[in-house]
Amino acid sequence: MRFYLCIFLLSITLVQAQTYEAGVILGGTNALADVGSQKHLSPSNFGFGLLFKWNKSQRYAWRAGLSYTNLSFNDKEAQDPARILRNLNGNTGLLELSTGLEVNFLPYNLHRFGPVFTPYIYSGLTVFRYDYNYFDSGNLMDTQKKDISFALPIHFGLKARVGSNSILGAEIGVRYTFTDNLDGSNANQYIFGDVYNNDWYVFSGLTLTYTFGQNPCFCAE
Repeated sequence: MRFYLCIFLLSITLVQAQTYEAGVILGGTNALADVGSQKHLSPSNFGFGLLFKWNKSQRYAWRAGLSYTNLSFNDKEAQDPARILRNLNGNTGLLELSTGLEVNFLPYNLHRFGPVFTPYIYSGLTVFRYDYNYFDSGNLMDTQKKDISFALPIHFGLKARVGSNSILGAEIGVRYTFTDNLDGSNANQYIFGDVYNNDWYVFSGLTLTYTFGQNPCFCAE
């Protein structure tokens, strides 16, 4: 009877056990817009941020992140000869807050001993603030104003436990934004480029998180 009671209590603890992760993300960023390079993955700017995860099960976790980068746009780095000849350049500071669901392809049990690793995918909703600028006669006009927009993030990554309480990961995160003015090409009457295609930006880098929270107990014989 004591044995079955122990198994029952252990099962309840395993169901209720919650593991959290908190840490940082560091890497490079690049944009896909009407000004600058057209390469999908070409990190040319530094980005950093904070991460928090709530692992609800071995298969998925709720995730939130706050990050900042300074996106640059330079036609000299473009692959289109017309852009290179146009020779526009600029930048925008971008602060984003993202939340959503991270899904693991393999069981991700941080309570067991031995190696723990899995590929994963993340998506949700991102809100970001950026500089509202525009081009006039080939020059970027800094209005000192900020605008807010939304984006749909899609991240692909791989994470593994290093040590007893640390998780190291690598990921590429693509954001489809709901604005066409990240690069200053679609502000009021100062409009050029493809007005039917919104801007994208990419954050690729490394994550390092520390795990903490409730652990399941192990009943003694």
